[in-house]
Formats: sequence, C-alpha cells, structure tokens
Amino acid sequence: MLNLTPQKALLLSVAAALITIAMKTGAWWLTGSVGYLSDALESLVNLAGASFALWMVSYAHTPPDPEHPYGHGKAEYFSAAFEGGLIFIASLAILGTAGERLVNPQPLGQLGFGTALSVGASLVNFLVARVLLQVGRAHRSLALEADARHLMTDVWTTAGVVVGVALAGITGWNWLDPLVAAAVALNILREGWLLMHRSVDGLMDRAQSDEEIAAIEAVLNAFATDGCAWDNLTTRMAGALRFAHVDVRVPGEWTVTHAHALADAIERAVQERTGTRLATHIEPLS
Repeated sequence: MLNLTPQKALLLSVAAALITIAMKTGAWWLTGSVGYLSDALESLVNLAGASFALWMVSYAHTPPDPEHPYGHGKAEYFSAAFEGGLIFIASLAILGTAGERLVNPQPLGQLGFGTALSVGASLVNFLVARVLLQVGRAHRSLALEADARHLMTDVWTTAGVVVGVALAGITGWNWLDPLVAAAVALNILREGWLLMHRSVDGLMDRAQSDEEIAAIEAVLNAFATDGCAWDNLTTRMAGALRFAHVDVRVPGEWTVTHAHALADAIERAVQERTGTRLATHIEPLS
C-alpha cells in the first residue's frame, strides 16, 4: 500500500499534468495533428481538474465547525462536477477543431518523434492513475477516484489518437486524423457526463454500498444479545465520510444508564471497525 495522503497524491497528479501538457503540445507542434491537439487539450483539463480536486480534498478534510457540524466531506463532489464540466468544454472545442480539419484536411508532419512524445505522456498518465486509484480507494475519496478514471480515459484517448494518426500517415487519408479526434471528443464527453452524474448522486445522500452496510450489520448482530435487537438502519455517504442511524431496542426494565452504556459501546465498535459514524436511538423492546 502506498503511504500517500490524498493531498500528496493529487500534487503528483498536478505535476504529471504539467509534464504531459508539455509532451503532448510538443507532439502536436511536430506533427500538426488535430488528434494530438485534442490530446493536449484534454491534458489541460487534467491540470485544472487535479488542481481543483486538491483544493476540494484539502477543504473536505478540515474539522467540523459550528456551521458544518457533520464536517465538509461533500466538498469532494464539487470536484467531480467541476472536472466533468471542464471535460464538456474541452470536448466541444475538440469537435469544432476536428470539424474544421475535416473540411480542410492538412498533411501531417514528423510522426515518429511526435508519436513517441504522446506515448510517453500516456505512460505517465497510466502510472499516476494507478497511484490515484489505489490511494483513493484506501481513503474512500471520490475526488481521487474521479481524477484517476479521467486519467485512464486519457490513456485510452491517446491510444486511439496514435492509431488514427498512424493510419493517416500510412494510407495518406488525412481525414482519418480529425475523424479520430471527433471520436475522442465524444468519448470524453461521455466521461464528463458520468462524473457529473456521480457527483450529483453523492450530493443527494446516497446510501453506502452493500458491502459497507453488511459490515455495519455484522457489528450490530454481535451486540444483539441479552434480549436486545436493532432495526431501521439507514446510511449515507459524504465524500470520504460515512454516517448511519439505527434504532436499538432493549428490555423495558433496563435503566437509562445501562441502555446508554450499550449504545456507546455499539457506536464505538462501528466507528472502529467500519469507519462509520453511527448514531443510535434507544427504544423499548416490545
């Protein structure tokens, strides 16, 4: 497991974006390929997305305050929505450039070195995406996972562009280059939609995954002894934070002190074993 905080992982993503922008811009300058231009524009989106994600993740990890007693975890969803919006803008710009080049095809330049630069940039993105995905899953960070999946889309985008440029160079059909660029734009448009959908879904207090709920239920079942029971478990996610509420039913003859001690023990166990902040409500067992 990589010993990186989400902030450090995103700093790595920002550095990678700067490197790949330089490499892909060089590939476009050497070849004149609109496909490589589309690839370079997407790297600009990567830079903006990673920078905004770094800001939002840092804000999401600030402690709760009187105005935000449940913390700031949902800030990560704004990062995914912002990145999705940037992808929409970049894809429209690529489609416009590709359309103009389809109408007025241009010969391609130095394909060899330009392609090598683009492939090298794609390798950088692939390695950084793997790091982001690993750290994002470890810290349950939507912002990191969104950035990682976007970088992987960039990797596949570059692969498609390289194929399109190679085919154009081999066949002499220069219209293949803008055609592939248009296909790239449609692909990243889809990625932008998925990121925005996921961010909106998170802002609407989506329940935790089945696996996470099962882990909470396992802890609750361990305490369901001595005539105790539980029901009405509800969960929600707020970025990397997890919250839940459950009714705990105890025998009517128990004292308030006894019931309160059980509730504290349940909440502490769920927090330690699942990372979920559980709130309990004591009810008499009918």
